[in-house]
Amino acid sequence: MKIKNLFVLASLVFPLKAMAVSINILELPALQPQDSPQQVVDEHLDALNSCDWDRLMAQYPPEVQIHLPNGEFVVGNQAVGKMFADFCRPVKKGGLKGLQFTTLHTFTVGDTVNVQWVADADFLAKPYKGADAYVTKDGFMYAQVTTFDGNDLQRK
Repeated sequence: MKIKNLFVLASLVFPLKAMAVSINILELPALQPQDSPQQVVDEHLDALNSCDWDRLMAQYPPEVQIHLPNGEFVVGNQAVGKMFADFCRPVKKGGLKGLQFTTLHTFTVGDTVNVQWVADADFLAKPYKGADAYVTKDGFMYAQVTTFDGNDLQRK
């Protein structure tokens, strides 16, 4: 994962002064379409399980949305890239690298693949179950609705 740091000159109305603002822009990999909705999901889970950020982000077009529990959501591939970069940090640095998702049941409706899964890792006291709906289009992941909440993981 590469990050570009841009400095933007912004003028403030009250008072009329200029201020330098630092913005980090992730350098995203080229999009890599998959051949079917199931292959999109398989690639996502494999890339997530190996914390391969480039493979994860090669699935998400700019307009992607991920809907999380409690009414939260992440919009756009830059924000999703930041979320997965944080997820894939080592556990000692606040991430969840090493968490492994295993599919328990899949039900596909059109281009939407619904997956019940279980996640487990050496750092968990017990496995964590959840479900996702992956909305695919043209070989890409356009949206995801997930029950995953890292705060609910029971750690050792």
